[in-house]
Amino acid sequence: MMRTVVQWSGLSRLAAVVFLVAAGAVVPTSALAQSKEPSEARWESMKTDVFGDRSIGDAAGVVSLEAPKRAQDAALVPVDLRLDLAGDPGRIRAVTLIVDANPAPVAAVFTFGKDAAVTHLSTRLRVNDYSYIRAIAETSDGALHMTKTYVKASGGCSAPALKNQDEAKASLGKMKLRVFAFDPNGASPRGHSTDMQLLIRHPNNSGLQMDQITRYYIPPHFINALSIKQGDRLIFRMESGISISEDPNFRFEFAASKGQPIDVEAGDTEENTFRHEWPFDDPMALQ
Repeated sequence: MMRTVVQWSGLSRLAAVVFLVAAGAVVPTSALAQSKEPSEARWESMKTDVFGDRSIGDAAGVVSLEAPKRAQDAALVPVDLRLDLAGDPGRIRAVTLIVDANPAPVAAVFTFGKDAAVTHLSTRLRVNDYSYIRAIAETSDGALHMTKTYVKASGGCSAPALKNQDEAKASLGKMKLRVFAFDPNGASPRGHSTDMQLLIRHPNNSGLQMDQITRYYIPPHFINALSIKQGDRLIFRMESGISISEDPNFRFEFAASKGQPIDVEAGDTEENTFRHEWPFDDPMALQ
């Protein structure tokens, strides 16, 4: 089995990200089978690869993480992050999501704009075996804070795609943005609370899925970079691997302002770039 350590440029908190599958490599689910009881063994073996020798404290009062105890669909496990900014829009610099039992444990690293005041972020993950899901937040003082939850799911990284590859290619990179609420007097530190959802059409092939017709493994092809801005102001940036589910979906709450467009740019492992911009003069028009 190949073991590749990947350096994320520009992210000082992340010493390295461990990938147990390199591009094109296939690891059978059976090779990853572990005890179904909660265990810290995988985390203990990987945490120095991810964060070096930095100490990691408890996330109480910083970030909370919710996920179902038993997933209905291991390929579409919802995870929900709540960030406590304590009145400081830039209090939380970044959050790293890790699924201990996945072949590529680091699911995503979210880096937040210093004045975006992101207080909520949710997405969907693949979970390959019974596992802890962890959220490790870095605060503005450089400290790390971790919370975790145990999820019973299996086979998420190798589960068949929801669409065939031709259908996926036809809609590749299409985006939809929805605004659920815009409150100019909201509770965020900037006072403008906006709840949005972004959907990107993309197969996010993990490299572990089998084509149900040819019986060959589908090569990995997934979104690995995402940037969401309002005007020139960063809301958040994401670097990700195979654990983000098919058709990536992000719901987030942040401090928005009228008049500045929402700009989204995403890139994938085949060097495709997808970009879309939505005017934000009338937030209710996006509902």
